[in-house]
Amino acid sequence: MKTNHELKELVKLKYSEIALQDKETNQASCCGAGGCSTEVYNIMSEDYTELEGYNAGADLGLGCGLPTQFARIKKGDVVIDLGSGAGNDCFIARAETGETGKVIGIDFTEAMINKARENADKLGYNNVEFRLGDIENMPVTANKADVVVSNCVLNLVPDKDAVIKDIYRVLKPGGHFSISDIVLTGSLPEKIRSAAEMYAGCVSGAIQKEEYLGLISKNGFSNITVQKEKSIIIPDDILGNYLSTEEIAEFKNGRGAIVSVTVYAEKPEIKACCEPGCC
Repeated sequence: MKTNHELKELVKLKYSEIALQDKETNQASCCGAGGCSTEVYNIMSEDYTELEGYNAGADLGLGCGLPTQFARIKKGDVVIDLGSGAGNDCFIARAETGETGKVIGIDFTEAMINKARENADKLGYNNVEFRLGDIENMPVTANKADVVVSNCVLNLVPDKDAVIKDIYRVLKPGGHFSISDIVLTGSLPEKIRSAAEMYAGCVSGAIQKEEYLGLISKNGFSNITVQKEKSIIIPDDILGNYLSTEEIAEFKNGRGAIVSVTVYAEKPEIKACCEPGCC
């Protein structure tokens, strides 16, 4: 098994390549990686095209949900997008927060940051910026954001607990997040879990749904809600890169499932000291 550092470098290399791929190639694979399928179109991602702020040049087809649709963004909000890619979710968030708000995209892939900045320049947005950095240690001050969003990114990070801790740090008291991600409701075949390509493809890095929600609760968030959930079906021609015909049948007939979830949670407000001895 690769180390956390090796996994991060693998993802960085792969997503540098993905930044140069077209949307159709990315949508026919698992998050742009892990081989392409001829069976289906758009394995993971959902249709953004009807959302205000959508920009085709920023849509690489990499997401597994529509977190901005559920994020309850208000005019004037400061929004942070984790793993911002070419800027798709940032531009949709900008349509919600308006000119009086601010959107900060964070990505650790320089090629993605460059692509996103080019897109923002073309659109003439002066309140959307993109910062190069790790989402486990964001280049953002504490208590900065009203809202954090992310689309199919935490599953790519080996230390998910560190990401959730840093989300808590950068949110203002009373702020919240809406994150779409890949989780499991059963076991994955070891050949898939150990495949580096499937890690970069958002699958083998996923953890159990209950563990995922447990990390959010453990780090102090409240009002944790699964806003949307859908099954992810990996086509046989992708599974065939890792499993035999018999193993594919066993996997599909087993109890394991790969699921896309959109999760909402809040950072609690700071309570005022209103009684003697409470401080």
